[in-house]
Amino acid sequence: MGAETWLEELGVSGLGEVDEPAFSGLAERHRRELHVHCYRMLGSFEDAEDTVQETFLRAWRRRETFEGRSTFRAWLYRIATNACLDLLAKRRPEPATGGEVLWLQPYPDRLLDELPAGDADEPEAVAVARETIELAYLVAVQHLAPRPRAVLILRDVLGWPAKDVAELLGDSVNSVNSALQRARAGMREHLPAERQDWTGGEEDAGTREVVRRYTEASVATDIDALAALLRDDVRCSMPPTPGLYIGRDAVMNDWIESGFEGMTGLRAVPTSVNRQPAIAFYEWRKHEGAYLPLTIDVLRVTGGAITEITTFHDDQFPRLGLPERLPADGTE
Repeated sequence: MGAETWLEELGVSGLGEVDEPAFSGLAERHRRELHVHCYRMLGSFEDAEDTVQETFLRAWRRRETFEGRSTFRAWLYRIATNACLDLLAKRRPEPATGGEVLWLQPYPDRLLDELPAGDADEPEAVAVARETIELAYLVAVQHLAPRPRAVLILRDVLGWPAKDVAELLGDSVNSVNSALQRARAGMREHLPAERQDWTGGEEDAGTREVVRRYTEASVATDIDALAALLRDDVRCSMPPTPGLYIGRDAVMNDWIESGFEGMTGLRAVPTSVNRQPAIAFYEWRKHEGAYLPLTIDVLRVTGGAITEITTFHDDQFPRLGLPERLPADGTE
């Protein structure tokens, strides 16, 4: 729907005449997609939430500047992108050497399911939406400088024309195209080597079997069974805790040194995060008489082997819609 059409339906000639409840209603329609956009830019669910709120505040304050030359949705994306760039300009330092992104947070699939259908029938659009929300993509994009990052997401994820991106950033089309090429090169450097053949979160029967075996071996704390599921160059991290372990031996040694092998009383709940298979683990606490949240492992499976494990702490359980506890009989 064009800008003029819905403004006419509201009985006004411009946004400056729209009252706050009506304006909020218009903006709220786009909350989830704006949140995902800010999440791609920032890598943090919480920072994205704050930035969407800032976006709506800025939009309300600047409503009289909306001229209707673009859609209301595109206008909000412009404000959101600039709010992200403002935050990045004063936020945290560059990612640590070795590829760590310590502020990375998971995004629950149940909230991704709230996104507008859009081009849901187009396989390419579905693949882009899925692959650009997975953790490996989020980590890679965080290594780009803020403006090339914005260009990449606006052009390659949202499909904006170069001239619209140039207008948003106050740059020339040539500058935008140059930034896009640099950003794509940076992504190739940080994305997994098999990215071209990567099916990401598309869970086939083989992937589901690997996840099942990983879950069973983890609950049993069977180190040998777990080792057999890992690819030689597997990567393991646990943001916001520093430490990136690369290679099966390094990962297994870290698990053994942390006392995992001797743990007992674990239960697991399957879930999905960032369009990837994930397992939430609970540990028996006798004094509570229940299993309480421990960690969430998000897996990337390639060619029948686990190539990446990103572990998040128990503070992420509520956001992911996971139970606060499991009773002694294991039922929820």
